[in-house]
Amino acid sequence: MNPPDDHGYRSGGAPDDPYGGTGQTRTRLPGALDDDLHGPARRPVRPSRSVITVVGVVVLLIAAIAFANQGGDDDQNAPGGTNDGRGTSPTAPTGVRPVQGKTDGIPTGYSRDAQGAQSAAANYTVALGSDGMYEKDRRDLIVNTVYATDVAAARRSDLDKAYSGKELLSGIGLDPDGTVPDGLTFVTRHNPMGAKVESFGKNEARVSVWYSALFGLAGENSRNPVTESWYTSTLQLRWADGDWKIVNHTQKDGPVPVGRDQMASGSKEMADAVQQFGGFTYAR
Repeated sequence: MNPPDDHGYRSGGAPDDPYGGTGQTRTRLPGALDDDLHGPARRPVRPSRSVITVVGVVVLLIAAIAFANQGGDDDQNAPGGTNDGRGTSPTAPTGVRPVQGKTDGIPTGYSRDAQGAQSAAANYTVALGSDGMYEKDRRDLIVNTVYATDVAAARRSDLDKAYSGKELLSGIGLDPDGTVPDGLTFVTRHNPMGAKVESFGKNEARVSVWYSALFGLAGENSRNPVTESWYTSTLQLRWADGDWKIVNHTQKDGPVPVGRDQMASGSKEMADAVQQFGGFTYAR
C-alpha cells in the first residue's frame, strides 16, 4: 500500500475514510435517520491525523526545553565544568553583570564567584599582554591593578628587569627607552578564546585562559612583522580588597590550530587595523 499524500489520499485508490466506508461522500442533514432506522446517525468523534501530529510535536518540544533547562546552570557553574552537549558552554553569559567598573582603564570589581574569576582572569591576561607593559609608568599601573598588594612590589621589580632589558627591546625593534621608531606601529595584543576554572573556593581560584597573541612591528621596513602565537596562561587568583587579584601567573604554548592558506596582509593594512579596531572587555 502506498503512503498517503498531504491530503490523506493514497495513489491508485479512493480517499481514506476514517470511518471505514467506501470513500464516497455522504451528506447528512441534522436529525436525519441512519440507514438502519434506529435513530439519528452517530459516528465516533476521532481527531484527525494532522491534529495528532501537531500535539505530538508540541509535547516533544516541551520535553526538550525542560530537559535542556534541567541542570544547565549546574554544568555551567561547576568548577572546571565542560560542555558535554547537555548544557551551555562554560563561558556562556549567565545574565549576571560580571564587572562593575574600571581602574586605570582595566575592568575591575568582579563578582565573588566562578564567573567573576573567569572574567578577571581573561581581562588581566589582556592587560598583561598590552603595549603598556613596555612603558615603566603604565606598567606600574597595570601591575598595581591586577596583582595582590603583597605580590605587586616583587612583580614590579621582576618585570622592570624583564621589560627594560636592552636585548629584549632591540630584539623586537624598539628604541632603548622602549619607544617605537618613527613610521612603525607596535602591536602586542592578547585575544582570549575562552577561560576554564581549574579550581575554585571562596577566597582562592585558579583559572586558565586560552588566547591568541599578536606581536611585532607593523610598517614599512619593519624587521619584525606582526606574527600570531597561541598560549594558555594559568592565573592563581585571591579575593583581596573586594576583588579578584593575581598572586601567581604561568604560561605555556598552545593549543595551536592549523593555519589556513590565507595571504598575509601588508604592513600598512596591519597597522591600520590595529589603530582602527579597539580591544574588547572580556566577560563570562
